[in-house]
Amino acid sequence: MRGGLERLRGRAIRAAVVGVAACALGALLDPGQLLRSYLVAYVFWTGCALGCLAVLMINYVTGGAWGAAIRRLLEAGAGTLPLLALGFVPLAAGVGHLYAWARPGAVADDPQIAHVHLFLNVPFFLARAVLYFAAWIAVARALRRWSLGRDAGPDPALERRLELLSRGGLVLLGLTMTFAAIDWMMSLEPHWASTIYGVIFMGGSVLTAFALVLTVAAALGDDPDLARVLTPHTVHDLGNLLLAFLMLWAYFSYSQFLIVWAGNLPEEIPWYLARTRGGWGWLALVIVLFHFALPFPVLLARTVKRRARTLAAVAGVLVAVRALDVFWQIAPAFHPGELAVHWLDPAALLAVGGLWVAAFARGLAAAPLVPRHDPALEGIA
Repeated sequence: MRGGLERLRGRAIRAAVVGVAACALGALLDPGQLLRSYLVAYVFWTGCALGCLAVLMINYVTGGAWGAAIRRLLEAGAGTLPLLALGFVPLAAGVGHLYAWARPGAVADDPQIAHVHLFLNVPFFLARAVLYFAAWIAVARALRRWSLGRDAGPDPALERRLELLSRGGLVLLGLTMTFAAIDWMMSLEPHWASTIYGVIFMGGSVLTAFALVLTVAAALGDDPDLARVLTPHTVHDLGNLLLAFLMLWAYFSYSQFLIVWAGNLPEEIPWYLARTRGGWGWLALVIVLFHFALPFPVLLARTVKRRARTLAAVAGVLVAVRALDVFWQIAPAFHPGELAVHWLDPAALLAVGGLWVAAFARGLAAAPLVPRHDPALEGIA
């Protein structure tokens, strides 16, 4: 394993050990809180893996040296999906503690839950999760296998397969991520619904993945192959895309807020009231400032987008604020109108994140950091 990757994996494993130990203590002291904290961490890191898969397929469809330069990192991120599938087991076991619709008697006591019971019931919920992961893992593995096969030499047939699978895979990913967002996040409050919720989850996941990959790419910039393809021009393209994904997330999130707030309907507005009162509003302000208002003008600067380490600093901030955003979306479902931060929240993020990054680093070490025989990199590498 390369020196940089070995250090990254070692730090991730140490972080995972600390996080898992803290979560084990939390399981003894407050198992309900552990499940709630774990859900936040799990959604964040699963979104990151799915975002890597989405960006990977976007590049196969659109082309460009920017995607080829970070392809191995994207493949490694998508390659963590089997680990995340295993990580769904605690949520499957604790579904009744997290979701009101999964509790005995909820259907009989609540007409609105009864109305959606055909969709929101435990067996169908678990079956959908199996379907999601089966589809995601199958697509990610096929893309990885064909990508590595292309390293042996130019193969137009593989090029065509990768593009065709990515075209269909993006449609499949859009559908499955939408339903996963509804299942895992939106159904925490079964009396509320948003038709754009899945799109917000997808936009946020792509932004998380892209920002994290840029951060890691800059940290591994000493690798000769990676340094050769991360030219100022390529980094500038990556910076422009980071700005585009940031604007896309902001557009989706503001659209939902504007429509719900302007409509002022009693069945819609409580979702935002629960997230803007009792201290949650201050967290929302932090997210608005550091998720868009401050990064946006910074990313407009050409000099920032042509320096890998400077761009990575902005991307690193965005990764941290993305975790806060996922927390802000999920946690108020359990503490509406009252800001509540538990020590298990960072512990769960550390545990799941440490394991995720360790698996990510292992996947990166299994192949060259830069693809071979890629036409997009011919003029660079």
